[in-house]
Amino acid sequence: MTAIRSVVLGCGSYLPQRVLTNSELATKVDTSDEWIVQRTGIRQRHIAAEGEFTSHLAIHAANAALAHAGIDAQSIDLIVVATSTPDHTFPATAVAVQNGLGIHHGAAFDLQAVCSGFVFALATADNFLRSGAFKRALVIGAETFSRILDWTDRSTCVLFGDGAGAVVLEAQEQPGTPLDRGILTTHLRSDGRHQSKLYVDGGPSSTRTVGHLRMEGREVFKHAVGMITDVIVDAFNASGTNANDIKWFVPHQANKRIIDASAHKLHIAPEKVVLTVDRHGNTSAASIPLALSVAVADGRIKSGDLVLLEAMGGGFTWGSALVRW
Repeated sequence: MTAIRSVVLGCGSYLPQRVLTNSELATKVDTSDEWIVQRTGIRQRHIAAEGEFTSHLAIHAANAALAHAGIDAQSIDLIVVATSTPDHTFPATAVAVQNGLGIHHGAAFDLQAVCSGFVFALATADNFLRSGAFKRALVIGAETFSRILDWTDRSTCVLFGDGAGAVVLEAQEQPGTPLDRGILTTHLRSDGRHQSKLYVDGGPSSTRTVGHLRMEGREVFKHAVGMITDVIVDAFNASGTNANDIKWFVPHQANKRIIDASAHKLHIAPEKVVLTVDRHGNTSAASIPLALSVAVADGRIKSGDLVLLEAMGGGFTWGSALVRW
């Protein structure tokens, strides 16, 4: 029995030119390169320029993904932008991206699930494509987290960076087996009891301000590994696969210690893990598509590879996606 799958046609990314190293940060707050690397694995991050918005980053990444896929922007009829740092309260950053790409048909909207945003957006687009409502989608994760950081708070300002990544999905008929190309399964979770552990202390309804990111780092770390493995086990059970079948594990790039612990708990070999946190920092919803783009560009991820994606973010939200490239 055949099945409609959302197949990845191409991916792309964009990073702002400005690179902020740990050593430079150490001149601004009480920290050091050694302290940051030991606790997070981060060595540098990219920072958007003045006047460079989330939509600008997203458009660059989208154009790169379209070029990689070898298709025209006019064939896209759905755009989903995952972001927690939109250009404006409204309209959606996605419509700015749509307009910037010269697309004036179909639908475009934002999705907010913080660091899990790309996985949530991927699952949303997948459901629309499989339903037949749309044919081709751009799924983008784009963030300018530098705009919501308290640069005097060393516990948070050293962690985050700016960037964008995108994938092009197309609805295709596949044989209906675990060997199909495309998104095989997605699993999404949230639990609002934990919202105070990772949040922004502002908003149009509550404070009428943008606010700054606040985090209880130890609490986030404590919950992360268990929550991540939960949705990955669900993905394995739903698809009839296991850790040995995974060619590449592309986790949300938040903290190398969390990534290492998760891979160890799931019995995923270290050489299968794609790591970019050292170069990008935590780019929230952009981190997974940025990592995907790196691994595709350097030849690691190839057609037919089984790729496991996972993320956890504020809310808490968390999710997984299993994709045959």
